[in-house]
Amino acid sequence: MEEALPAYWRLISVLFSSFPLTPALAHRLYRSAYELYRTDGGVASLDGDSEVIVSGELRNLNREVALGTFAGPAFEAHVETERGKGVVRFVVTHQGIELMAERTARPAN
Repeated sequence: MEEALPAYWRLISVLFSSFPLTPALAHRLYRSAYELYRTDGGVASLDGDSEVIVSGELRNLNREVALGTFAGPAFEAHVETERGKGVVRFVVTHQGIELMAERTARPAN
């Protein structure tokens, strides 16, 4: 069983959202953004996740931004959820990147 992630606001810092984020959607965006960051990808599909019902795409904005004490790579998601369509712009914090890098480096038991 995967250990619990910290609260999403320690992993991503939302710059703008056209609707309130649920923790499940925030964690989904975080995981997808980390993958884009890790692979230096430009766009990822957000379809096909059993944890949260969402479709759309996530874009790596290829820039580092800072918001107060939070800094990291910036992303923008155009999503459709059970709440409707929306846009979310956010930063994956350096703490969030480090945490995911540690988790993916651990050998599976």
